[in-house]
Amino acid sequence: MFRDVVVSSDAASFDAAGPARAILVGVEVGRAPTFDESLDELALLAESAGDLPVARVIARRKSPDPALFVGSGKADEIKLLVGMHRAEVVLFDQALGAAQQRNLERHLGVAVADRTMLILEIFADRAQSHEGKLQVELARLQYLSTRLVRRWSHLERQRGGIGNRGGPGEAQIELDRRMIGERIKSVKERLVKVKRQRNTQRRSRERSQTFRVSLVGYTNAGKSTLFNVLVKARAYAADQLFATLDTTTRQMHIAQTGRNVALSDTVGFIRDLPHKLVEAFEATLQEAAQADLLLHVVDASSPNRDEQMAEVQRVLESIGAGDIPQLLVFNKVDRLEPDQMPRTSVDAIILPDGRSLPRVFISAADGQGIEALRQLMADASAVASSDSDLLAEPSTRDQSSSCDDDLAETFTAFNGTHPLTV
Repeated sequence: MFRDVVVSSDAASFDAAGPARAILVGVEVGRAPTFDESLDELALLAESAGDLPVARVIARRKSPDPALFVGSGKADEIKLLVGMHRAEVVLFDQALGAAQQRNLERHLGVAVADRTMLILEIFADRAQSHEGKLQVELARLQYLSTRLVRRWSHLERQRGGIGNRGGPGEAQIELDRRMIGERIKSVKERLVKVKRQRNTQRRSRERSQTFRVSLVGYTNAGKSTLFNVLVKARAYAADQLFATLDTTTRQMHIAQTGRNVALSDTVGFIRDLPHKLVEAFEATLQEAAQADLLLHVVDASSPNRDEQMAEVQRVLESIGAGDIPQLLVFNKVDRLEPDQMPRTSVDAIILPDGRSLPRVFISAADGQGIEALRQLMADASAVASSDSDLLAEPSTRDQSSSCDDDLAETFTAFNGTHPLTV
C-alpha cells in the first residue's frame, strides 16, 4: 500500500506486486487505558490495507518526543529492524503530528503512516457508493490539509506570473492548501445534498410508521453476515476489518406481528476512530441516530469484547444515539469453548453506567439463536406499533414519551434473569 519511499538497494529483490512489508509500532504514553500491547488490531488493519506485518515494536514514554515521537534511541532501533526485515513502511498505532511523520520518514528512510492514515486508506479502498466515496474523500482531504508543513521541497517554490495560477509570489504550499480548501468546500456541498436525500427517505419511512432498526457494532463483529441472514440479502461480508462501509437498508418481515421493519446495516466502529472520519460519515451514521431500535452486535469470542462494547457506546453517545433502545446481540457463539457457552439464549446485562440491556446469544454463521432474536425484535416492534396512535396525535404528544419508556421496559424485564459471563 505505502510504497512512496524506496527502502534500500536490497529491497528491490522483493516482488514489487506483493504486499508491502510493515513494521508495527505501539507507543504507550503515560498510562493509556486503551493501549493495545499486542498490536493485534493494528496488524489486522495493516492486513486489511494489503500490508504484511513482519515485526512489532513496543515503546513506553511519559510524553511523546516532539521530533520523532518515540525518541532517537527507539527510532534507531526501528531503523535497524527496517533494514533487517527489508521493510517498506512503518505503521504507528497512535496519531502522529505532521512534523513527527516527516522527521521519522527522513530518519528511517521508509514511508511512515499512523493509525488515522491507515484507516483512511482502508476506507478509500472499500467505499463503493457515491455517498461513501464522497465521505471518504472529505475525511482524507481534511487529514491532508494538516500535513502541508513544507514536507516536500517543491512546496517551497514560489508561483506567480503570466500563465500561472495563484497570485504573485504565492508559495506552492499556499496554493496547494487553497486548492484543498476549495475541494473540501465542494465535497461538503455535495454531501449536504446527499444528507437532504437521506432525510427525505427517513421522513417517508416515518410517515408510513415503519419501525426502523439499525445494526451497529465494532468492526468485524459480524453485522453484515447477520444482516444477510435476517433479510436474505447478499451484502458483502468477510472476516476482515471494515468489510463494508456503505449503509444498506432492506425491508424485513416480522412473522410474529405480520409487519415489516426497515433494517439498516451501518459502518463498523473501531478504537480511536478518527474524529474527522466520524464527522465525514455523519449522513451514514444518522441511520443509527434516527433508529427506533439498535441491534448492538458484539463478537462474543473476542478477548477484547468489553473494550469494544465500551467504544461502540462512546461513539453512539457522540452521534446522539446513546438513548435509543438497544438489544445486545452476542454473535459468533460457535467460536466459544464448551465451558464458555451461555446457559440460556436470552438474558440481561448490566453496563458500567448502570443500564440494564437485554442480550441474545446467536451465531449468524450457523443460525443459532436467530429465532430468539426475531422474537425480541417482534416484541419491540409491537410496543412501537401499540403507541403509534399517540405519536400521531399532537394533542397527546406530551403523553407519547411513554412509548420509549415502554420499549425500554420491554427490553429490561426478563423475569429475574441475571447477566452471564461469556
